[in-house]
Amino acid sequence: MNVRKSAAVFEQEFLPVRAKLLEVAAALDRLDRADGSLATDARRAKIQAAIQVLLRPEDDRAEQIQLIFSRPFEDDWRKKLGVSEVRK
Repeated sequence: MNVRKSAAVFEQEFLPVRAKLLEVAAALDRLDRADGSLATDARRAKIQAAIQVLLRPEDDRAEQIQLIFSRPFEDDWRKKLGVSEVRK
């Protein structure tokens, strides 16, 4: 198995990660400067939870953040979303 060195990965990822962090920070700044409050908005709470996941040292952060924004699995999802079953 060919595993890349962390320095090489960091060199490749630094600028894209930096840009994405700046983009997120700018969006949060715009939200904070806007009139009104989002204190009770569940979406804002999910963003805050995702930011907390980013601060953890684990290696499954992407999976954990995806789970924050995903719907819980329900057996009857097709019926609830009005999706017909695919016939074979």
